[in-house]
Amino acid sequence: MANTTQALIIGLGQFGMALARRLGELGVEVLAIDRHEQLVQQASSFVTEAVCFDASDERSLARADPARRDLCVCAIGNEAREAAIIVTALLRQMGAPRIVARAPDDLTERILRLVGAHEIVNPERAFGERLANRLVWRNIVEELPLGNDLMITEVHPPPALVGRSLAQLRLLERFAVNVVALRTVAGGATIKPDPERPLAGDDILVLVSRPEAIRKLLEAT
Repeated sequence: MANTTQALIIGLGQFGMALARRLGELGVEVLAIDRHEQLVQQASSFVTEAVCFDASDERSLARADPARRDLCVCAIGNEAREAAIIVTALLRQMGAPRIVARAPDDLTERILRLVGAHEIVNPERAFGERLANRLVWRNIVEELPLGNDLMITEVHPPPALVGRSLAQLRLLERFAVNVVALRTVAGGATIKPDPERPLAGDDILVLVSRPEAIRKLLEAT
């Protein structure tokens, strides 16, 4: 396949393994690296290539040629923070064009940025925050960050909204919440929202807003 994206995934814990699998499913050529042979063998069934070595060894990592990879992810787990910092620094030194690094805490995040990571992810924190919102507000179906200050949120309309149209509710004016799509559970379709159509209890509204706007909407209704 021409112009196929190439990714280097370092660290095959739960996060790295899931990421490598999904990237492979999306047609990305994935080179997966871990120092544990068992994990490398497991990943070899769904990635382009899986290799066992310690990525904090400069010579070994150089053979993976990070500079020609479209994406390099340092997914090393919480138990090896020093290795994650060293690997991230080496990737930057070797000219990797896009480095995404996993950080388990704020201090590690700051250090990873200093040594060259272009993007930081904390999957445990992100999942915990989304789960907390879903536990407190049961109307929330799913959330997806959209940059640093916006969120895509899927919600079932609260009872106070059911039977009323979007034109009547004026969600953008009242709560700064923009309804960009509507999913109908019965038909399984995603449609452009009709401002005059009354909302049903099993509809799913796809909203774009700041996180605090969703909270205000759900608290007020």
